[in-house]
Amino acid sequence: MGLDVLPDDLPGWLGGLLLGRGKRLRVTMAHWGYVAAGGAPGAAGYRRMIRAAAALETLHLFALVHDDVMDASTTRRGRPSAHVEASGWHRAAGADGDPDAFGVNLAILLGDLAHTVADRLVDGLPPALRDAWYALCVELIAGQRADLTGAAAGRRDARHAEGVARLKSGRYSIVRPLQLGAVAAGAPPELVAGLLASGDRIGRAFALRDDLLGVWGDPTTTGKPAGDDLLEGKPTELLALARDRLAGPDAALLDRVGTSSFAREDVPRLADAMRRAGVEAEVERMIAAAVRDAEAGLAALPLTPRGTAGIMDAARAAAWREA
Repeated sequence: MGLDVLPDDLPGWLGGLLLGRGKRLRVTMAHWGYVAAGGAPGAAGYRRMIRAAAALETLHLFALVHDDVMDASTTRRGRPSAHVEASGWHRAAGADGDPDAFGVNLAILLGDLAHTVADRLVDGLPPALRDAWYALCVELIAGQRADLTGAAAGRRDARHAEGVARLKSGRYSIVRPLQLGAVAAGAPPELVAGLLASGDRIGRAFALRDDLLGVWGDPTTTGKPAGDDLLEGKPTELLALARDRLAGPDAALLDRVGTSSFAREDVPRLADAMRRAGVEAEVERMIAAAVRDAEAGLAALPLTPRGTAGIMDAARAAAWREA
């Protein structure tokens, strides 16, 4: 099997990264979507929701592994990224070839396996669940594409940043998991539509918190370096706000973001300038408003009180998390 370079084959590596790791936010949202729509524990719909939730968590690992390769991120969840870990195994084994290329190639395969396993978990579910799954996968890829091309084009407009956040983060992490849970419970289309509208608001809060943590998060808590989004010129709403608020030397520094003339040591300078300009405070207000709007939207729907409370507890935890 050629495992003389690897401590374990891809399935074992995948299992080690899946078990006992992560916040399980997507699983939580699928569960509360099911409960909110009146789903009963132990029913056939419950078992379908569990399969969909397991697929969500496995797909999330695919997204993380491939995202780290694309962004050349060295850490994830407080440990080396998959491609960095595989490069280390190559070096430790004294193997032939380029260890960094080997690490990237193995990480791509690991992500491919995670996506394949996720699709297998969804295979055989009712058509409405498979349709939601397909939409989720396409939105995730479209969001990542827009993230990459937006950074390459130096996009700083709020419209593009909002679209990236909605597709790559909000829809995939909040909206579609809620939909999968509600559909598994047998919710009618109009109820699902209302739930998704509130989910979009929760997703917005989640994505905005991601942006804040990407600039001002504590690496010892988030498990990844702070400032990478600035270094890479990611098209976030923070940079859209900064474009409108910074002037003089700070605006000139912002103009260099995403170029070879913007270095790691420039990141804290720009982050401080953005904070002084009120970017962080404005995003905090936007997060609070999105959560309030989501709560009002859910209150207008015929959902179970327990399910509504569960969704909002998860929404607040996601909106004001530290990692």
